[in-house]
Amino acid sequence: MTNSTQAPFVLTRRGLDLRFRSAVLAQRQWVTDAYVRLRLEGDDLRGFVSLGCDDHMRLFFPDGPVDTVEQMRAAPSREYTPLAWGEGWLDVEFAIHGDDGHRGVAAEWAASAPLGAPVGVGGPRGSMVVEGAPDAWFLAGDETAVPAMRRFAASMPADAVGTVLVEVPDAAHELAIEAPAGVVVSYVHRGNAVGGTALAARLDAMDASDRPTGDVFAFIGAEQAVVRPGRALAVERWGLDPARIVVKGYWKRGDAAFHAPH
Repeated sequence: MTNSTQAPFVLTRRGLDLRFRSAVLAQRQWVTDAYVRLRLEGDDLRGFVSLGCDDHMRLFFPDGPVDTVEQMRAAPSREYTPLAWGEGWLDVEFAIHGDDGHRGVAAEWAASAPLGAPVGVGGPRGSMVVEGAPDAWFLAGDETAVPAMRRFAASMPADAVGTVLVEVPDAAHELAIEAPAGVVVSYVHRGNAVGGTALAARLDAMDASDRPTGDVFAFIGAEQAVVRPGRALAVERWGLDPARIVVKGYWKRGDAAFHAPH
């Protein structure tokens, strides 16, 4: 293991001014029939910032018009990773599971809320930033981690090398991640299996011979059950520094209100 004082990269925590913003749903783009990108717009979004690829913000979904910030903050909410933003706009991606009327509150809003519907945006409250350049990258996640993996891939230098594993149901639901030429993006198809299980099995099947060379940054995010096989691979079999990797559950089966640790 590389000595941390000589490491080519470090993970740094940075605080942000916690702000609450109001916006409206401005655009909806279906990437697949189970994955949608939304654009939120509003003057409050001017100055929005997200320093870390794995940042979390909380979105609030009122079921109708709101008159005050207090009403907005009382609405159901869930946490998401901001994908992209500019002056007055913010793009967010949602994995959509279930049929109309039988989805969670966030997925239902993302799939069917009318354009112009109000939404609240809280945070991010802080960021984890990769400073420096890892010798290699290893990213693995299901649909819920795709925004973070897209941001990590976009942050990589042109000569980066590594692997990206994305769990999706099948070839028709593969989500493109643009990465440097030396980073191989491949897909784990789960078919009708429950989310996260196929990725966990793939991680369990990997051993020391699959370890990228050098000082590796690993990011692994999917259903909560991925944490144990993810850490077993990264820390126990690959010998990576647990303080310089990210392994987390992005959602938890049976717990709609679960949110990933920051």
